[in-house]
Formats: sequence, C-alpha cells, structure tokens
Amino acid sequence: SGFFQHGHTYLGHPVACATALAVLQVFSEEKVLDTVKDKSEFFFESLHQALGEHPHVGDIRGRGLFLGIELVQEKRKKEPFSPSKKLHSVIKATALRNGLMCYPMGGTIDGQLGDHVLLAPPLVISNQEIDQAVAIFTTSLNQAIRDTQAIQDS
Repeated sequence: SGFFQHGHTYLGHPVACATALAVLQVFSEEKVLDTVKDKSEFFFESLHQALGEHPHVGDIRGRGLFLGIELVQEKRKKEPFSPSKKLHSVIKATALRNGLMCYPMGGTIDGQLGDHVLLAPPLVISNQEIDQAVAIFTTSLNQAIRDTQAIQDS
C-alpha cells in the first residue's frame, strides 16, 4: 500500500528509536549524568535537613534522584499510621494542590500498614528546584497530617 506505519507502542518503531537516540545524544553532549551524583547528594541532604527530625518521618532513603520518605505515627517506635487515614493519598492530593507531583503508596509494610512517598525529579533539576520541591513537600506533609488528624478528631 505504501503506507508507512511508524507509531506502534512497544515495537521499537523508527520514531521512538530516533527520539531515544536524540535523548541519548543530549545526555552525552550536556553531560547530564555527570551531575546526578552531586544533585543526589544535595537532594538527600536537603531532605534530611528539612525532615530528619520531623516527628512523622521514620526514614529517608534511596539512590540517585529517586528518594523515599517513610511516614510514621510515632517516630521512636516507627509505628505506622492507621490505614484508614489514607495518609499517602492525602499527601498526594495536598502536594499536587501545592504544585508538586509525588508518588505515594500505602500498605508498604504488610499490604495494609505503612505509608511512604517517593520523590523522583527529572535528572536536569536544579538545586533551586530541589529546594523548592523539598519546601513544598514539607509544607504538604504537615498540611496532610493536620488534615488527617482533623478527620479523626471530628
């Protein structure tokens, strides 16, 4: 027919391959991956400064620019929040309203208990944007905890 089908998903079609090659060329030319280690350390330290002593943060861990924040009802015992609070969902909605996308998850201990949030910014994020993301997340976390406690108290 002469028709050139080039837009199939998951088939390694020419348009996807050309796009991937262009991305890899930019990564190489702009040395994007060379900066990730420094940005990762800055991000990790920023989160620890903002949330390391937070009464509801059990741990901050991860690798590269893929960092997770464990949320706990009681820090010393690492007691999880009640699943009925759906804290992870409240944080997601609150953070989005405040201008930050994050990846929350509940039931991470045993399928029922445990909340965490992943932050995974783009590799080209600046230190200023990291500061902004940490500030928005910290504000959103505090708002979400306040909101879930208000729901329980009502």
